[in-house]
Amino acid sequence: MKNPPLLSAVVLAALAAGCGEERSDGPLVDEAPVATSTGALACSTRITYGDRWIHPGHPEQFDIASGLVTWDGSCVNEGTNSYAVLSNGWKPYFTGSNACVMALDTSDCSGATACSTRVTYGPAWLHPAGHPAQYDDVGGRVWWDRGCTNASPNSYTVLSNDWSPYFSGSNACGISLRYTGCGGLYQNPVVPVDCADPGVIHDGTQYVAACTSGGAANAFPLRTSKDLVTWTAAGNIFPSARRPTWATGDYWAPEIHKVGSRYIAYFTARHQDGKLSIGAATATSALGPFTDLGHPLVHDAGMGMIDATFFYDTAGVPYLVWKADGNAVGQPTPIHGQTLSADGLSLTGTRRTLMSNTLGWEGGVVEAPWVVARGGYYYLFYSGNSYANSTYAVGVARATSPLGPYTKLGNPILKTGGGWVGPGHNSVVKGPGGDTVMVYHAWNSSHTARVMLVDAITWPNGWPAVPEAPSSGSRPMP
Repeated sequence: MKNPPLLSAVVLAALAAGCGEERSDGPLVDEAPVATSTGALACSTRITYGDRWIHPGHPEQFDIASGLVTWDGSCVNEGTNSYAVLSNGWKPYFTGSNACVMALDTSDCSGATACSTRVTYGPAWLHPAGHPAQYDDVGGRVWWDRGCTNASPNSYTVLSNDWSPYFSGSNACGISLRYTGCGGLYQNPVVPVDCADPGVIHDGTQYVAACTSGGAANAFPLRTSKDLVTWTAAGNIFPSARRPTWATGDYWAPEIHKVGSRYIAYFTARHQDGKLSIGAATATSALGPFTDLGHPLVHDAGMGMIDATFFYDTAGVPYLVWKADGNAVGQPTPIHGQTLSADGLSLTGTRRTLMSNTLGWEGGVVEAPWVVARGGYYYLFYSGNSYANSTYAVGVARATSPLGPYTKLGNPILKTGGGWVGPGHNSVVKGPGGDTVMVYHAWNSSHTARVMLVDAITWPNGWPAVPEAPSSGSRPMP
């Protein structure tokens, strides 16, 4: 492992003329941008503070300051806390050493830059040769979970971009993070109430999420978001009066996909014969109203069929992938795939088994598939082991053909950690910033609800990774 390479610094633009006067006092109240005499908004900076910010009497996690406000990324340790000094004289304090994390986003200011991260290292950092600066500037988003590994006589940490800065002494890792032009910060969970098995897509104007509802009268709650972080309730796939006539309950694992010119909700429900089955319902909008097909799309009198997902291959052929519920009857749990008709409402071709539970960490279950085509491969994300406890985790396999054969990576890419238990049943979408993002559930600390979390995916060495996740601290917006 080694320190990050020397990169050229991102030079911040000088204070724009006419942007307004700087304040010399600390952040006390939010200031809304004001219109000038010409009707244009005055330059302002939104300063979003990390979760360790000390802010008694200030419920918001941000301030809006007039003018272009900058920060050099330095974090000053002062006893048990640390602080930063902004260009306007404000001095935000944070709990802990080297704990400064902030995002600065400008509005109507000249010199705005693309999303970038300044990584500023603490005083114990061991500089690489020829690297006199105490920081590195990186295009895009880089984050850190504050972990530190001792490697006597020094210590090191690993950042989300796989950099491994070393520090002199044990437990000496210290880093502050400044995000510029990345849209602010967020913190998990993004939906703090029960929202298990989130199926998420972007419908062209917004993200739409559907979640398991079990036996609730109104099946599959819907939510919408512009940024994957702030979500608004948007009804249900099936209000009580529109529930499928063939189903008796157990409304699980919904996903909405655009198939041709309309949307199809694929879902699991219990058939009148007692078997879990996969249904389909159509709508002209991702928010419905949805009309059920009138019968299951996938039904087997001998075994339940659950957790359907849909994808197009690179040639535009539609596929359905789902899990046989073998673990419910003491059998293995294969994940199947099969081509669909162009309208997405009937199976065609030959059913193939894509994988089953073969690895130790998977226990008796593989389920919750989601398929992504990227760089000549089809990546099949899946969850393994028991959804009810800390063994639940997310794995991945890949193939050069949509129906395999699939090769598993091996160890899970997302597992219990960061205060979250049993993360799994994920969707994969492109975030507003262009990065690949995983949306998934995990148990809250009281183990009373599976809440919805969001973390970024990276792609080192041709495989997906979800570094420093599940996250509990502040992260740059996806």
